[in-house]
Amino acid sequence: MRKIRIAIAGASGYAGAELVRLAALHPYFEVVMVTSEKSAGTPVATVFPSLAGTVALTFQSLAPEALAQQADAVFLALPHTASMAPVAACAETGTFVVDLSADYRLKDPAAYERWYQTAHTHPQLLKSAVYGLPELHREAIAKAKLVASPGCYPTAAILQLAPLFAQDLVQPHTVVIDAKSGISGAGRSPALPYHFPEAHESLEPYKIGQHRHIPEIEQELQALLPRQAGSTKVDPDSSTVTFTPHLVPMNRGILSTAYCRLKKPLPLADVRALYHTFYKNDRFIRLSDDIVPNPRYIKGSNYCDIGVYADQRAGWLVTVAALDNLVKGAAGQAIQAMNLMLGLPEETGLTAPAAYP
Repeated sequence: MRKIRIAIAGASGYAGAELVRLAALHPYFEVVMVTSEKSAGTPVATVFPSLAGTVALTFQSLAPEALAQQADAVFLALPHTASMAPVAACAETGTFVVDLSADYRLKDPAAYERWYQTAHTHPQLLKSAVYGLPELHREAIAKAKLVASPGCYPTAAILQLAPLFAQDLVQPHTVVIDAKSGISGAGRSPALPYHFPEAHESLEPYKIGQHRHIPEIEQELQALLPRQAGSTKVDPDSSTVTFTPHLVPMNRGILSTAYCRLKKPLPLADVRALYHTFYKNDRFIRLSDDIVPNPRYIKGSNYCDIGVYADQRAGWLVTVAALDNLVKGAAGQAIQAMNLMLGLPEETGLTAPAAYP
């Protein structure tokens, strides 16, 4: 079959570079354009020597119209609030788009403005944008032209809690998510907290109770709750979560531990069986009762490892999820969604195992 022409905007960031790496090795993709405002005019292999011999392109400045004209499908790895106009330009031509920013994840434009402190300039596109978590929205993604790829923290949090919310098993207001991310999750732009002497041998919580991923997590968990007979709505308080992210001194990876109370006691074996049933057809979800999820087991891969445990004495259910924030949490998941949009097997180009150690 003819190669599918791919453009990647914002390709000089960590997620963008991972997109370039994975797309360049994809059997049906041909990367024809990569953009970067900071590195325009510089060869990709100069900015990322790891891609020398694999990618011969030079970074260009972003021209939204050129994306749609020169590519069949576009990935946008731009900062939050910067994707609105490029997505709209691609939408006018019907180009397939996966946006890795938060600009099209939230369905409510008022919620977007509240959490991102800026008005959404193209709110009409929010209705057609599909949240790009294949394990939950596979069929909708396959019919979409615009996919909003999830954030890295929400990917872990939603996947580790989804089977429980789909069965309405969780007591409201009892979900506490304690998540830890490698420093690449903060992006490539230099800043004091990510300076080696500041981050090394350190562990720091940040944006406690106000992280922008909170509404994304709550939106998707609420959507999973069963609707009551005769009603199209559920109580939004049923999906309220407490979320605290932490920065840890590793390059990549997320470990997310979520605690909740169930509405009725269930044997741990039954809860684990529920997870196995829920994810039985999902190629990139690995469930283990014996090996506790650890970011070092998924580094560089598109897997999300999930473990389910019970603190029977205290009455809490504990789930643990591990993923690579740059792959299943960003670039790999975006390609997984694009595969579905283009009618390809969703695992195409993504089956490499993790690098170890």
